[in-house]
Order: sequence, then C-alpha cells, then structure tokens
Amino acid sequence: MTSKIITKYFPLLSQQQIIQFDKLYDLYVFWNAQINVISRKDIDLLYERHILHSLAIAKIHSFLPRTQVLDVGTGGGFPGLPLAILFPEVNFTLVDAIGKKIKVVNAVAEGIEIKNLTALHCRADQIDQKFDFIVSRAVTSLKEFYPWINKKFNITTSKGLKNGVLYLKGGDLSTEIEESGIKRVQLFAIKDFFEEEFFETKYVVYFPAQ
Repeated sequence: MTSKIITKYFPLLSQQQIIQFDKLYDLYVFWNAQINVISRKDIDLLYERHILHSLAIAKIHSFLPRTQVLDVGTGGGFPGLPLAILFPEVNFTLVDAIGKKIKVVNAVAEGIEIKNLTALHCRADQIDQKFDFIVSRAVTSLKEFYPWINKKFNITTSKGLKNGVLYLKGGDLSTEIEESGIKRVQLFAIKDFFEEEFFETKYVVYFPAQ
C-alpha cells in the first residue's frame, strides 16, 4: 500500500509529512485487527477512502498556525489525524464517545510522533473549550449535529472562511440542509479536487458559526 495518492494532490509535503503518511497503513492494519475502526473491505483503500477523503477539507480551507480545531466523532481519527499531519502548527482535538476508538487514535498518533493532536474519550457536548473550526465526517444528520457544537466557537475569525463547520458528507443533501435550519450553507464537490470515482457524490459542507 502506498501513500502516493496523497503526494499526487499535495505535492509540497515535507519529508517528515511523507514519512508520517507512509507509516499510517501499517499502523492502521495492526490496530484495526484488534479494534475495528475501519471496514475490513476498506483497509486496502485506506489512503483514498479515509486519508485523502479527510484531506478534502484542506482544499476548501488552509488553517492558519495556532488555529484550534475540534474533530467530533473522530472514530479511528478521521478527518482530524490526517489534517494534523498536513497542518503541524494547528492544534487538533479529536473526540469520540467510544473509548476503544480513541485508544487507536492515540496509538497511531504516537506511532507517527505527532505532537499537535489530543484525543479524548468523551462526547462533544462535554467539551468546555471553544474552537475556531469544527470538522467531522458524517457522524449524524446536520439537524442533530449542530446542537452538539453550536456554542463552541471562538468569535474571532481567521483569513478565508469565517469560523465554522467543515463537514464531510455524501449524497443528495438538499433535504437534510433544509430540515437542519442552518443558514449560509455552502457545498463544495470533492470531485472538483480529486478525480477518483469514490468522490463523485462526496461533499465538504461548510457553514459559519451562527
């Protein structure tokens, strides 16, 4: 398994970042055999369906140094862990309600010696800290998701997108967005950035803190 699909779309990675991405496959294969955090049929497609998918967020917004980012329902560490490799000067907090998954995240993070990531076994509504951006990957409907995090934003905003949510989700989202009541939602088609068929119906959903 190779991480060349990552350097294909992110050619300016440092040597350290390339090494960190390269190490992810063996680490996830080892831990996934003990604690299932990735579908068995997906493990050979780890770089495309999990790592590159997570990095689609970076095609929408480049986090500035010292930005605080919360990953809600991170599972095995997606999208937060790949983003933490890509943005080493950004602070990432990854949370999940299932302790076994956080164990895997911490083990993988330790295995690649990543220093800008904290993984916590808790629910999003138990976090007192405020963040500049919140990321997630299809943990639930937007209507259910937003109440978990709507009071967790810093007021100050960075260049580019205003502080808010970057949410990975697929399919026809029109009804879900309407039912959520969330305003100023923008959809970014991932197929505009990555050519693999897997991304044909995948989106980055962005909306500012409201």
